Amino acid sequence: MTTAPVADDASAEIPRFPQPRAAACPFDPSPELRGLAQWGPLTRVRSWGDTTPWVVTSHAEQKALLSDPRLSADFSHPGFPSPVDHSGGEHGATDLSFVGMDDPEHARLRRMVSGAFTIKRVEAMRPVVQEMVDDFITRMLAGPKPADLVQALALPVPSLVISELLGVPYEDHEFFQTNSKVLVSAVATPQERQAAHGNLNGYLDQLLDAKLTDPGDDLLSSLGQQIHAGELTRRQAVAMGVLLLLGGHETTANMITLGTLLLLEHPDQLARVRDTDDPKVIASAVEELLRYLSVVHLGRRRTALEDIEVAGKTIRAGEGVILLGELANRDPSVFPDPDRLDIARDARSHQAFGSGTHHCLGQPLARMELQVLYPALLRRIPTLRLATDLDQVPFKYDAVIYGVHALPVTWQPSPAAARPVPPARRRCPRASS
Repeated sequence: MTTAPVADDASAEIPRFPQPRAAACPFDPSPELRGLAQWGPLTRVRSWGDTTPWVVTSHAEQKALLSDPRLSADFSHPGFPSPVDHSGGEHGATDLSFVGMDDPEHARLRRMVSGAFTIKRVEAMRPVVQEMVDDFITRMLAGPKPADLVQALALPVPSLVISELLGVPYEDHEFFQTNSKVLVSAVATPQERQAAHGNLNGYLDQLLDAKLTDPGDDLLSSLGQQIHAGELTRRQAVAMGVLLLLGGHETTANMITLGTLLLLEHPDQLARVRDTDDPKVIASAVEELLRYLSVVHLGRRRTALEDIEVAGKTIRAGEGVILLGELANRDPSVFPDPDRLDIARDARSHQAFGSGTHHCLGQPLARMELQVLYPALLRRIPTLRLATDLDQVPFKYDAVIYGVHALPVTWQPSPAAARPVPPARRRCPRASS
């Protein structure tokens, strides 16, 4: 018989966080974490530094709390749940830009770059992104087989897009990808993390120098204008550049590979994406993939600024809170039969991008890139298939952004060849209700 987690110091009865995903069910949340939902929408876990933050498991409570100003996103609070110590020091919360701030400063800094990510601006980029995707697919088809979809397509496309947007030379992509990989690693040492952060800071600082002297039509040049106007310090501008460079390619690249792999494991759903010309069907498929595949591994984390009553329990001021989007996205009260992939489902209320004032700034761009890439890849290569067994795919269990380190794929030489159908994925056990 399992004992319910308790909210006192009986540490033996409090489950650990984070918990690894089950190797047999790599697309699903950790079964141990999913089991927390049976104790209600709010429960304790034992986490970094032997702390006991709250985990919020339900969709409704997560959405409400993410809009609650009594929860702080400031990483420097002593009770903030994090594997990295952000309290004070040279690399404190301010170096992580506005994602680690609260309003009004968060809103002020965010407004300086939000115009570049409006739906209108992003949609104007769609034809250019389509050309990029087509070009990389053509290169992949001309190259050796099997191909690594990560290196051939998933990393290059969002890296090139964010480089164009920021005004960063794409030829430096290996440098910023290498350093960003360290920053999102769950196993990197503090020294490695600090070195990678310093590398990216130094790189963006030098690039900002050039933009201040010779501005262009890009986001870094726009930030340079804010420095001239006295609205932004140079350190703040560099931190924002690092944030956008990191966020602009890591999450999208991992969604590209995970989404492709998931569709390959569900050939009926893949066929619906491949064979439709209806943009609404594609948009629906992307939302369902975002719901099903939550790539943010460690949740959205906050600290309570004052006591908050939630579902009959009290989050005390100073306590940490972890809001797990992957659990909200499998909440059966919002998404019936949540473990079933269904691209016809209305999944728009998912929490893949969060909600409230800290919702993901780049979500219109990520959606557009995914809407372009998935159908383009599947139509250009209708015989695409995994070139290894699923259990041989190296999943990123060692990163805070979930995905795969490599995805070997192959295809038949002729589009007219019979498309191989992969075997049905092993049925993962459902969480207890």
